[in-house]
Amino acid sequence: MQTITSLCVFCGSSSGSRPEYVEAGRQLGSELVSRDITLVYGGSNIGVMRIIADTVLHMGGRVIGVMPQQLVNKEVAHKGLTAFHVVNSLSERKERMERLSDAFIALPGGIGTLDEIFEVMSWNQLDLIDKPIALLNTCGYWDGLLRFLDHMVVEKFVRPEHRNNLLVDHDPVQLLDRLSMFESEKVDSKWIADLKEKGY
Repeated sequence: MQTITSLCVFCGSSSGSRPEYVEAGRQLGSELVSRDITLVYGGSNIGVMRIIADTVLHMGGRVIGVMPQQLVNKEVAHKGLTAFHVVNSLSERKERMERLSDAFIALPGGIGTLDEIFEVMSWNQLDLIDKPIALLNTCGYWDGLLRFLDHMVVEKFVRPEHRNNLLVDHDPVQLLDRLSMFESEKVDSKWIADLKEKGY
């Protein structure tokens, strides 16, 4: 069982092409408040990022934003959050959000969302952290990515255990339930030595 008091949400600074993406942000935000979970996110006042933050705030929940100074200067920072951390770079932003969070969910988003979710996946893979990571697969948005991850496993660039550690669900309530019950699959560290012996 995982004790989740804070959840990092990676999502788009756009609202996307479907109303379901916005609604998924609202549903997840509402569920976070009902479970007394603090939202940690990128601090933006636009797109799905604003939707989920405003939902949590309007219901009396807590929201922590983390944003590089360069983006603050572009006036895309949310002004009404519970706490706001200004950092020097996108890399520092990801590190700060990781330290503030017990788990991670990526909603539909773009290049930045992919960068963020893959960063924490790689940290988990390297045993730098051990925290639940998930995709909220609204309208099958992540289906293509999931097929590619499976292809990476088949081609032996990703271990099955690491692929299995990524939770996926289309329903925010079920996904949060699964995060709280998550136990990661571990890989024996000797697999690295085995690869070296084979010349990789």
